[in-house]
Amino acid sequence: MKLQIIHSESRDLDFIFSLFDSAIHYQKKKGYELWPQFSRELIEKEIGEGRHWKITEGDSILCIFSVLYNDPVIWKEKDNEPSVYLHRIAVNPLFKGKGIMLLIKDWAIAHAKQQNRKYVRMDTWGRNENLRNYYISCGFTYTGQQYLAETNGLPAHYGGSELSLFEIKV
Repeated sequence: MKLQIIHSESRDLDFIFSLFDSAIHYQKKKGYELWPQFSRELIEKEIGEGRHWKITEGDSILCIFSVLYNDPVIWKEKDNEPSVYLHRIAVNPLFKGKGIMLLIKDWAIAHAKQQNRKYVRMDTWGRNENLRNYYISCGFTYTGQQYLAETNGLPAHYGGSELSLFEIKV
C-alpha cells in the first residue's frame, strides 16, 4: 500500500489522543520532559483549519502532526521570515523506526514551497539531546536553544521551558 499524507478528520480524534498518550508514556519511560494533555479543542481547531495532518497506509494511521504558519512566541523576530512550523509529531508505536520523520521533512519542504515559505522549522524540549541529534540526522539544522518565559499564545506548559530549535532552508 502507498503512504499518504492527508488532513486529519474529526473521526480521527480518539486515535490522535491515543497517539499522544503513547508518546507521553514513551517520554516517561525514557525520563524525558513530558508533553501535557493537549486540549481536545486545540486539536479540533487545527483539524477545522486544515492544519492537522496524518500519514496513512491503507486504514492505518502511522503518524500525526500539526502545522503553523506563524510562531512568534517561540521564534521571536525570526517569525518574520515566512516559514512552516511543525508541531506535535506523534508516531504510532507500531511504525517507529520506519523513517517517518524523513517523510514528514520531505512533505514539509514541498508544502513550504507551495506556500511560498522560506523555512521549515520545529522545536523540541531543550534537554532532550537524543531527539536533538535525531532531528539533525534527519537533515534539520540545529539553530540553538530558546528559553521561554512568556506563554501568551501558547499552551501553559511552555512557560519556563527551554527549547531546541531546528530549521531547513527551502
